[in-house]
Amino acid sequence: MPEVTIDPADWVCPLPLRETKRIIMGHGGGGILSEELIENLFLPAFGSGSGAGGPSRDSAVLTVPAGRIALSTDSYVVQPLFFPGGNIGDLAVNGTINDLAMSGAQPLGLTAGFILEEGLELELLGRIAQTMGKAADHAGVGIVTGDTKVVGKGSADQLFVNTAGVGVIPDGVDIGPDRVRPGDDVVVSGNVGEHGVAIMSVREGIDFGTVVTTDSAPLHGLVAAMLAADGLTGTRGGRIHALRDPTRGGLVASVVEIARSAGVGIALDEGAIPVPEAVASACGFLGLDPLQVANEGKLVAFVDPAATEAVLAAMRQHPEGAGAAVIGRVVAEHPGMAVGRTSFGTTRVIERELGEQLPRIC
Repeated sequence: MPEVTIDPADWVCPLPLRETKRIIMGHGGGGILSEELIENLFLPAFGSGSGAGGPSRDSAVLTVPAGRIALSTDSYVVQPLFFPGGNIGDLAVNGTINDLAMSGAQPLGLTAGFILEEGLELELLGRIAQTMGKAADHAGVGIVTGDTKVVGKGSADQLFVNTAGVGVIPDGVDIGPDRVRPGDDVVVSGNVGEHGVAIMSVREGIDFGTVVTTDSAPLHGLVAAMLAADGLTGTRGGRIHALRDPTRGGLVASVVEIARSAGVGIALDEGAIPVPEAVASACGFLGLDPLQVANEGKLVAFVDPAATEAVLAAMRQHPEGAGAAVIGRVVAEHPGMAVGRTSFGTTRVIERELGEQLPRIC
């Protein structure tokens, strides 16, 4: 038999170089490279919050106080990855915390799953992971477990992030669309439209004359302050009847969803809705409705009018609720619909877009 010469350069799948500065397929293979990515990039970024299990384990063990559990998951595919005031990392952390907070829950822990495209720069991934760790630390919530997968070049747009969160709903807290009733005040926690415009300004390279930054922020502390101000829990139920974070579809999507779920009508005073001048100008230039532009650090509350003043006062004492305002009321008329009184004194039906005004904002 002739002698066979094996040339490693002819191998179909050459062994990856450990000194690489970019993601390679080996980082998703479950071997030494995967371990090094976790140990040297993710764990230092996520810090002590990962101690309950950590991204190096497939599950986490959490000590759960007595009470009801809230569970949420979301995926983040925003482009660009970085935008004024944040990036996909803190967006993923804050977005999942806020999903839990809208049920009145206080978060216990988060998971983080990454879909990484081959060729992604490790320095860029490290910056995003560091931002996630800082956001989780700021919110007082650990990233307790996670997963990493690598796909071939062209199979993903740099990176996607999936997060899940678990939280505990305190005894006596009962928040949901079924509790909304005619007479409730509609309260928003602050300016609307900032996140979507921040994304659009970078994505399209448009200069609006001023920098609009994302409003991305965790809202569980604000919700806790609102519930404490309400003061009614237990069998009587609270006077904060429902909460929503107006992300995709903006304020309009949230109020229409509540109107349809609760079988009530909602009347908004559009002049009372806080829309920053820069957002209004940008939306006018782009032909967008600011009430349908995404937010990532705002909430809409449906509150018994007997508690509105106390809840508003508590919100305005909190950094994430300093601009809180009453913007409308729940009514018995036109159930399932939201209407708005415009600044011209006319009334219009407020309806959701068929799709999205601004795709990939989260």
